[in-house]
Amino acid sequence: MSRKPELRGRAARLAQLLPTGRAQAARTPFVLLVVLLLGGGLIVLLVLNSALSEGAFRLDDLKRETKSLTDEEQALQRDIDAYSAPDALQRRARELGMVPGGDPAFLNPDGKVRGVPSPAAASRAPLVLAPEALATVTATLPGTAPGAVPGAAADPTSTPASTPGR
Repeated sequence: MSRKPELRGRAARLAQLLPTGRAQAARTPFVLLVVLLLGGGLIVLLVLNSALSEGAFRLDDLKRETKSLTDEEQALQRDIDAYSAPDALQRRARELGMVPGGDPAFLNPDGKVRGVPSPAAASRAPLVLAPEALATVTATLPGTAPGAVPGAAADPTSTPASTPGR
């Protein structure tokens, strides 16, 4: 069997500091540390995965809400475009009693009038009702045909006593 060589001097003193028997580290704390690290890592992954899933659901809800709001915006833009169309503006202006203007006259920067102004052709004053009031009044007035404007068949020279909404 192998025999350890005998040490002298400084080496002998250093050898006395080292343990002579084979030192075995305790395995239990190391195993517990590894198990705790693995378990903690799995828990962190579970929490992270849950947070990502929650974010994905929130993102899906926001996309759905964005699509709904975009559809609503487009519908409102179509309404605005319909109300802004020239024929719709002309029809609404006539409903409000407006008439096309006559020949315009222009003022030059020096104050002279260029052109000959003419007054607009007068027409009878129609009954002015907002679209919402028109539907309500038509449905509630007795003796009016559905869809008929109240007062349209009446005397064209008569003016209403009061205008709704004013």
